[in-house]
Amino acid sequence: MTVEELDRGQVEDETEEMRRKREAAIAASAPASLFKLRAQLLKQGRSTDLVSATDNMRVHIKVYASGGENGLHNHTQEDHFHLVLDGSARFYGPRGEVVDCSKYEGIMLPAGSYYRFHATSDEPLILLRVGAKAPSTSDVDRENIYGDPLPTESKENGQVEVIPIPSAFWGAAE
Repeated sequence: MTVEELDRGQVEDETEEMRRKREAAIAASAPASLFKLRAQLLKQGRSTDLVSATDNMRVHIKVYASGGENGLHNHTQEDHFHLVLDGSARFYGPRGEVVDCSKYEGIMLPAGSYYRFHATSDEPLILLRVGAKAPSTSDVDRENIYGDPLPTESKENGQVEVIPIPSAFWGAAE
């Protein structure tokens, strides 16, 4: 018997109890979620688009025309990583750490890890951001170096007006 036969319930000697267990397991399981990575390119500003999510994990695609997340901050309730898909970025830590990431390089940030970054490439920076729930280090989701809330879309975090490049996209076809 092959694994495929077993997984499909095609076992010759499958009992009624085995069949009920198999069908119950399948009925209780969550379906897979398919997604495409596609993002509008920007002349100015930054965008963050949710690609897929579960109760424990979120996947975003982020585009930065220039700049970045300029306020040193942490995410207190999730571990997450940034993976450079196009362009390049420089990440900074609270102790003077500097890490440059090019295409297909990234950084893992445990909950409570302070960082900031900016795009270093002439072309837009495209990041894949994946975050997963972690034990909380604070009562607020995102905080600055003083422990105060730092909203994502705030001026203190480098937010500027978003100006898209008409009909210019990165990634999968529509």
